[in-house]
Amino acid sequence: ATVVGVGANVFGAGFPPGFVPAFSWGGAEKLVTFRLPKFLELAQTVLGRQGLRLTEEEQNIFAHIFDVTQPDRSWTAIPASS
Repeated sequence: ATVVGVGANVFGAGFPPGFVPAFSWGGAEKLVTFRLPKFLELAQTVLGRQGLRLTEEEQNIFAHIFDVTQPDRSWTAIPASS
C-alpha cells in the first residue's frame, strides 16, 4: 500500500515508495517537489474544464498545506523552474 499526500502526482513504471509526500511529482524512480504555483495553475485548469474556479480561500488552504508538509519533502529542494 502507498499513502499519497495532497496535490501529489504519481506516474511511471514500478511501484512508488510507501509514502509519497504532499505536492510530490514522480514515481518509483524519483520524486521532486511539485511547485505550489504550478499546482494551483493546474488545479485551475482542471476546474475550469467544468466551469468552476479555484477560490482564494482554497488557494490559501493549499498554500498552508504546502507549508506544513514541507518537512516531508526535505529530500529535495523546490526546482527553480518548470
